[in-house]
Amino acid sequence: MTLSPDMHPGDLKVFLNHVYEFKKGVRQMVLYTVNRRYEAFAVARLQSQHIAYLVRPVDESKINLFFGKPECIHAIACMVDKPLNRLTPEEDFILGAMLEYDLCAQCKRYCARKSRL
Repeated sequence: MTLSPDMHPGDLKVFLNHVYEFKKGVRQMVLYTVNRRYEAFAVARLQSQHIAYLVRPVDESKINLFFGKPECIHAIACMVDKPLNRLTPEEDFILGAMLEYDLCAQCKRYCARKSRL
């Protein structure tokens, strides 16, 4: 799928960089939040490059697009069945670790969330 006239290449620069980093092995999995109008383009790009992905709605105008190694996407499909802000502290920790966020920061976030419960 090519960019249509209503799409702005600048809007997709981050997505295309994430795809590049995944293909080069920098990342195992990516979470990209994007306007729904870019969904068809993004999904077509992932399919053409045989990259596993999962789309989860955020609201009427945005989606969360997870993509990466098939085993990671399968785990996300099993775990993320609700909005991200409703994940348990444990689910949030696992997701952050899978996305390769700073592990110490994830530990602090987990402990802070658990202490509020």
